[in-house]
Amino acid sequence: MSIRFPLQADGLLDAQQTAPRFKSVAGAGESPLALGTAVLSSDQVFSPLMIMKQSALENNLRQLADFCRENGVMLAAHGKTSMSPAILRRAISEGGAWGLGAATPAQVRALRQFGIRNVFLANELVDPAGIRWIAQWQQQHPDHGFLCYVDSLQGVKLLAQNLGDSQISVLLEMSVSGGRTGCRSQQDALEIAEAIAACPALKLVGVAGYEGALGAGRDESGIQRVKDYCQMMIATAELLAEKQLFASDHIILSAGGGAWFDVVTACFTAAKLPLPMTPLIRSGAYMAHDSGLYARIAPFAQPGATHHFAAALEIWGRVLSRPEPGLAFVDFGRRDVPFDQDLPNPLWIRNADGSAPRKATHLRISDVNDQHAYLLLPDDEPLQVGDWVGCGISHPCTAFDKWRYLPLVDDDYCVTDSLETAF
Repeated sequence: MSIRFPLQADGLLDAQQTAPRFKSVAGAGESPLALGTAVLSSDQVFSPLMIMKQSALENNLRQLADFCRENGVMLAAHGKTSMSPAILRRAISEGGAWGLGAATPAQVRALRQFGIRNVFLANELVDPAGIRWIAQWQQQHPDHGFLCYVDSLQGVKLLAQNLGDSQISVLLEMSVSGGRTGCRSQQDALEIAEAIAACPALKLVGVAGYEGALGAGRDESGIQRVKDYCQMMIATAELLAEKQLFASDHIILSAGGGAWFDVVTACFTAAKLPLPMTPLIRSGAYMAHDSGLYARIAPFAQPGATHHFAAALEIWGRVLSRPEPGLAFVDFGRRDVPFDQDLPNPLWIRNADGSAPRKATHLRISDVNDQHAYLLLPDDEPLQVGDWVGCGISHPCTAFDKWRYLPLVDDDYCVTDSLETAF
């Protein structure tokens, strides 16, 4: 027996060991799966596990690189989606990105440690310790590019107080009432730009914004809202150029997250400004794409698109129970999968030994608890306890942060690389 009766609370403990880092790896979980491991038939795999498909990742990097080249725009791919060096380095070496985007000083630090030379903090930089760390890095690495936002006089003051002898390039962020961070009027923008111009530590090199905060849909009125927002950024850049408030003779316009980079690109490339301008888009979710949110709203998912993304992430779990007709439980939940936009979307079933793949599109997940997924299925579905169920996910930005490690696999689900994350 593996238990002794009567049960007693004796207060005894064994010595603490190093916590396993690789939760989907069997045994001690101290190292990633070996290259070539067939993840759905190996005895070295714990369920559940999330995988990334190499063919989809490579396709997505290539597709957006082609789009940027064809349209004459640059890419600062947002790194916060995966925070995985093995993925993000590919965005530079294979995906043609100028650099990577971050949202916090800690993410900037991680990207630098990943070996990323150009980093765009697409946010305000107001944390004194973060400012000082970035200032020190720039002093020690003057050939590394860095950009961040400013949207307030207080923000200018905080940067001036903490940058010391360092000098950084900034973009003035613009937004609309009810939006996210960013100046709400051109008058505010002008006042802040003048304060930046008077600060020796700051160089104003462009205007930026985030159209995703508008909450617009892909209908005619939603598209027009995004276009109007882009035109507001363009008009602000024109005003600041006329007032000679830019510190460079070449400026940047930056927006374009994962949902609207096509509309942003069309607006920015058509802009006529007094200074040469480089459009810099900032999509990040495209590397993984998905089977839900971005499959609906991404530019390449729209009718007439000439490029396409492929869903790269899948969550695989085993059937725990079939306690009643029409219902099964799978062993993944909120600890393992995103649930903020859509629930996982069943794609495939395999036998417990990984054999006999068949489609699972007739199944549906109706809810997830911490470690249980409620799987609705026909009464005559032969799915058995222990079988594998593989699902697509929705919203990759809340998928990677649940995993310290994901195997990168080929189309036969054999490991080709290890993807570790740094959240």
